[in-house]
Formats: sequence, structure tokens, C-alpha cells
Amino acid sequence: MSDEEQYGVVSIDRAREIADELGVDLIEIAPTAKPPVVKLMDYGKYKYALQKKAAEAKKKQAKVQLKEIQLRPNIEAHDLETKLKRAYKFLEGGDKVKFVMQFRGREMAYKDMGKEKFETILNGVCEEAGAAIESPIKMMGNRIITIVAPVKKAK
Repeated sequence: MSDEEQYGVVSIDRAREIADELGVDLIEIAPTAKPPVVKLMDYGKYKYALQKKAAEAKKKQAKVQLKEIQLRPNIEAHDLETKLKRAYKFLEGGDKVKFVMQFRGREMAYKDMGKEKFETILNGVCEEAGAAIESPIKMMGNRIITIVAPVKKAK
């Protein structure tokens, strides 16, 4: 009797005899089918193969992290350039980037100017890195927050 031999429709007693002769287990594959479908195999090996397959699938899953870039409304050009380079690296690596602009003291009176600057920075990031704004720009107390995600490339 070979490995892939099909026995057709047999009684449950005959199937158990065949399993005992071959020294393997009788495993029910499709219990709802009429008649139920069973397979003769070593259950330990089968379970091990399923675990291996699940572990391999888990390894291949992309792990996306959320990185944060903090800005101020009066940030200097070079400092902004440095932070944007870091954001581009995060986006190229497939991570999402959370941009936070924090206002302190008298800066709170100029939130509109800060929001305009924030929007121009985000538009530049989206064009340069090929990213998209995932969540709308929100004001939360003394902060402006949004999340930018890399755009998935077609394979």
C-alpha cells in the first residue's frame, strides 16, 4: 500500500483495520461530508507540519510600528530638515509616522500660523516620500497631531 493510495468508500471498521496495519492514525478531515472524509497519516507529523506552516506565515507578516516626530512652530530650517530626513527613513522602512507640533506659552496665540506650517511640512513629506496622510489633522489641547503612512507599492 503506497502513501497516496485512495481506498474509496469503506466502513469505519475497515478504515481502522487499515490504519492499524500501516501503523498510522485515522484523521477525520471533513466530518460534515456524506460520507465523512478521513485520512491515514501520522498525526504527530501532521501537527508539526501545521505548526511550521503557521510559524512561517507569522514570520512573513509585516510588523508596522508607529514612530513619532515632534516639531515646534518656530523650528529652524536645518532642524526641520534633520527631522524630515528621519521621517523619510521611517516611511521607507514601512513604518507609520506620527507628526506632533507642540505649542508653548505665547505660541498658543498663533495656532493658525503653526497649523499652516504643519500642513506645508506634511504636504512636502507626502510628495517627497510618496506617503499619504492616514488620519486627519487634529488639534488636541496645545498640540496638532496627524499620522502619515507609506503608500503600498503594487507588486
